[in-house]
Amino acid sequence: MQMGLGARTLSGLLATAMLAAAPQKAPPPRPVLLPGESLALAGPDMEVYAYGDARVEGAMGALSQLLWVKLEGAAWESGVLSFKCAGAMGPYRCALPKGHGRVDLSRALREGCSLAFMGWARMSAQRWMDDYGDGAARARLLDVFQPFLGRRLPDAEGVPELGPEWFGEGDLLRTSPEALLRWLADPAQEEAVRQYRRLLLSFMDETFRDNAWWFETVATPGAGDASQKQAWAVGGNGLVLAVLRLPPGSTREEALARFKAVMVGPPRKK
Repeated sequence: MQMGLGARTLSGLLATAMLAAAPQKAPPPRPVLLPGESLALAGPDMEVYAYGDARVEGAMGALSQLLWVKLEGAAWESGVLSFKCAGAMGPYRCALPKGHGRVDLSRALREGCSLAFMGWARMSAQRWMDDYGDGAARARLLDVFQPFLGRRLPDAEGVPELGPEWFGEGDLLRTSPEALLRWLADPAQEEAVRQYRRLLLSFMDETFRDNAWWFETVATPGAGDASQKQAWAVGGNGLVLAVLRLPPGSTREEALARFKAVMVGPPRKK
C-alpha cells in the first residue's frame, strides 16, 4: 500500500484550493482521466466534484461492505469476531474456491470475504429481532441501506433474507461514484469512514503517518453488461475522499494503479 504523496498531486492541489480563503472558490484542477473512467472527489469542505460518467448508476458489488461497517462494524470489531471461510457456507460459494481461512473483520474487508460478512450479518440480524422485534430490526437495516436500494426491495415485515445480493452479487444495491462519495462525505458517516480507514491501514500507519492513504478496490458487474466486471477504487487520506470507477473489463489491480496515478501521484524520492 503506497503512502507517499507527490509534491504536486491532484489531492494536494485540491486541498490547497479548498482551504484557500477567497471570495469565490475556484474549482480544483481537472483530473486527467482515461476514456471510460469516472471520478467523484471531495476536499476538506466536503464539496463534491464529479467527472466523466460519475452520475451513472451501477451495481454496488462488494462496496456494500462499507454499509455493513457503518451498521455493525463497531460491534463486530469490539466483539473480536472471526470467521473460518472454507470456500462455502451451505449453498453459497466464496469467490476464492479454497476460501480465505480464518479472518477477522480487517482481513475480511481487505480480502473481500463475502461469506464472513454474510455470517456476521445474519448473526446480527437475529440479535436485532430478538432484542427489538421484527419491525425495529428491519428499520435498523433500512436506515443505512435505503439510499442504495431504491424501490427494489419488496415490502415485507422483518429483516429480509440476507443472501449474496447484500454482500456483492446482483444489482439489488446500486450506486454511482458521485452518490457513493456524497454518502461518504456526509458528516453522519464520519465515524464509519474513520473506522473503515483504520481497518484498512495498519496501526503503525494510522498512528505515526500524517495523511496516510487508505484504498479499497472491488470489481462489480459492468454497467449495461453484467457478464463483464468493472473495477472501482475508493480511498482517502483524511483530507480528501475519492471514488474512481473504471470501464467494463477492468481489474481491481488496474483500479488501484489508476487511483494512485490520479490522486496520489509518484512517491517521494528518498
